[in-house]
Amino acid sequence: MIPLPKDFIERIENSALSQTPLLQALDSESPISIRLNDQKSTGKWAQEERVPWCENGRYLTERPSFTLDPLFHAGTYYPQEAGSMYIDAIVRSITLPEEPVMLDLCAAPGGKSTLLASYLNNRGMLISNEIIRSRSYILAETLTKWGFSNTFVSNNAPTDFEKLHSYFDFILVDAPCSGEGMFRKDPNARLEWSLESAAHCAVRQADILASVWPSLKDNGYLLYSTCTFNPAENEACIAAFLEENEAEIVPIPFFDGLIPDVHGYGYHFIPGIAKSEGFYAVLIQKKEFSGQNKRKSGRIHVLNESEMTLKVDVDFPHVYFKEEESIYATTPFCVQHYDEISNVLHWMKRGTHIATEQRKGWQLEIELALNFSLHPSLPVIELSKQDALHYLHGDTFPLEGKQGYTLLTYEGQQIGIIKHLGNRFNNAHPKEWRIRMNLPTQ
Repeated sequence: MIPLPKDFIERIENSALSQTPLLQALDSESPISIRLNDQKSTGKWAQEERVPWCENGRYLTERPSFTLDPLFHAGTYYPQEAGSMYIDAIVRSITLPEEPVMLDLCAAPGGKSTLLASYLNNRGMLISNEIIRSRSYILAETLTKWGFSNTFVSNNAPTDFEKLHSYFDFILVDAPCSGEGMFRKDPNARLEWSLESAAHCAVRQADILASVWPSLKDNGYLLYSTCTFNPAENEACIAAFLEENEAEIVPIPFFDGLIPDVHGYGYHFIPGIAKSEGFYAVLIQKKEFSGQNKRKSGRIHVLNESEMTLKVDVDFPHVYFKEEESIYATTPFCVQHYDEISNVLHWMKRGTHIATEQRKGWQLEIELALNFSLHPSLPVIELSKQDALHYLHGDTFPLEGKQGYTLLTYEGQQIGIIKHLGNRFNNAHPKEWRIRMNLPTQ
C-alpha cells in the first residue's frame, strides 16, 4: 500500500478530523456501490442494501466485472461512489420550477449528471459540461446510455457561461480538487497529492465559482461539492465566496454518519464513519440579480411530420430538429432553450441523435436505441450474453434476421442497432465505446 503523504497526515492530526477514524479508514477496503436507472429497471441488485441518502443507490458485497456486463452498457445502472449520491437527497429537498434548467459544470465522467437526469425525468433541461474535450466524449457516452431526451453536453470553459446571465435554476459545481477523498479507492491519488497542488486547487475553485455565478438566476441554487477534506477547498472557499457575493447557506438533509464542517455550512462524508469515500457538499442560494441578456431564436430547423419519414412511437411529446445532416429528438421545452443558446456553447450532445441523412436515406444512430422513450418500428433480436459481448466488442458474426435496421436487446434491454444483411450484419457500434479487453470463452 502506498503510504499517506506526511503533510496530509499532519494536517488531519491538527484539525477537527483528528477525532475521527479517517486516517485508519483510508487503509481499509472501499465499499462498492452502484445506482440503478429506474427507467431501465431489470430487478438486478434491487434487493441489495440501499444507500440511505439515495433511493436507487445500492451497496454490493463484491465488485463484479462491469465491463463484461451488457446491462451496464445498456445504461441500467452506473457504478458510483455512495457519497456522491448525496446530491440526490439535496436536490429533492429544495423547490425548483416545474421545468428547471440545470447545469452540471464539471461533469465528466457523468455519474452526477445521470443522477440529475433521473431527478428531472425528462422535465426541464440538463446541460452537462466538461472543459477537457476527451472527457466530454465520455460524458456524452454516459448520458446517452442513461437514455433521457432532455440531456445536452457542452465542451466549454467555466468563463464561457458568463454569457448566459441569469439562465440556470440550479448549478452543480463538483469542483476539481486535490482528491484526498479518493486516497482509499485510488492509492495513486496519494502520489499526485501535495500541499502546493491543494493550494492551487483552492484558487481554481474560487475562479470557477466566480465565473459561473452570473449565469445563476436570482433565488437559484448552487450546489458545491468536492472529494477532499481540505478546508481551503471546502468551507473556507465558500466563506470567501459569501463575503464577495449576495448569497446565503441553505440547510441540507442530515443522515447518520455525516460530519458538519467547522462553519456549519455543509457536511463531510468521512470514511470510517459514513459508508463511502470522502465527499463534501454545501448548498447556497443566490440573493442578487445578474441581469439578463436578450436571446434570439429561430436558428433551429424543426422538422414537420412530412419530413419525418421514420416511424417512431413516443412515451411523451418529442420535437425533431435538423442541424447539417444530423437529426435529433428532444422535448419541446429543450428545443426552445437550445434554439436560444445554440450559438453560445460548443455542443457534444444535443438531446438524442437519432439519424444522419445520407444520399440513399437515413443512417440510424445508436442513441435512438438507447433512449427508453423512443420506440422505432424496427425488428428486434434478443442476444445471448456471449453474442451481446461480441457485439459490444465490435465483432461481426452470423446472425439470422431480416434485412434492414434491427434493434439488439439483452435481457429485454436495448443495447444497440445494426444494419442487417440477412444472415450477418455490419457492426457500427461506436469504436470508442467498444469493449477493449479480451472476451472470456464460453
